[in-house]
Amino acid sequence: MIKAVAVDMDGTFLNRQNDYDRPRFEKVFAKMQEQGVRFIVASGNQYYQLRSFFKGYPDITYVSENGALVFDDQGLQQEQHFSKELAEKITTFLIEGDHDLEFVACGIKSSYMLTSASEIFKKFARIYSYELEEVESFDELPNDPIVKFALDVEVAKTYEIAEHLNDAFAGEITAVTSGHGSIDIIIPGVTKGRAIKRLLDEWGLESNQLASFGDANNDLEMLALTENSYAMKECSPEVLATAKHRAPSHDESGVLQVLEELLG
Repeated sequence: MIKAVAVDMDGTFLNRQNDYDRPRFEKVFAKMQEQGVRFIVASGNQYYQLRSFFKGYPDITYVSENGALVFDDQGLQQEQHFSKELAEKITTFLIEGDHDLEFVACGIKSSYMLTSASEIFKKFARIYSYELEEVESFDELPNDPIVKFALDVEVAKTYEIAEHLNDAFAGEITAVTSGHGSIDIIIPGVTKGRAIKRLLDEWGLESNQLASFGDANNDLEMLALTENSYAMKECSPEVLATAKHRAPSHDESGVLQVLEELLG
């Protein structure tokens, strides 16, 4: 029996209009509450952005920044961040490297980007970070532990750049693609899947009591946790190979369709 549901957001729960069928979800959420099913929002995005989609809904757990931060109604519950020295090293590499990469440094309290960043990149950053500050320089990092770096690159070069970053910082970072030209630089071993496994252990639930939904490679670990894993219709080849089941498109409320069947 399903006792927890974990959903990725972009390309999974949210449609192309960056929204979801709210009346339909209200009914599904009510069923989850009745049946004691926990709802986990698991995303590479910032907690404050994720929470904005579910105003008025209690008892939601947010696994944000690809598993580095976990929040619930009582506030921050889990946290992992880069050392200051490594964060400085990564920042210098991104600014001075060959690929001319623009990035957001994601902290616990806020995210940070250069004032000199292009308007296109600023628009991208504001979609995913509701708490966002512009800084003149990264010569001094903000007084806020950095948990992730987010990049938006040319789609055709996404995997090439991710591989380049992983080679340059072998063992120190993991660069993962989250679709559509997005790359997240995360702490090795810090994943949505690991954060969700800790939650399941805390709640006394078995992995196969979880239903998980995803579309991109930063979802692989949480999909591998359970036999009740669903790849969205539009997903990466790796997700297709990892998930045990298929879900309709995110533009057809695929997650909600499946949950309606699972919850009865």
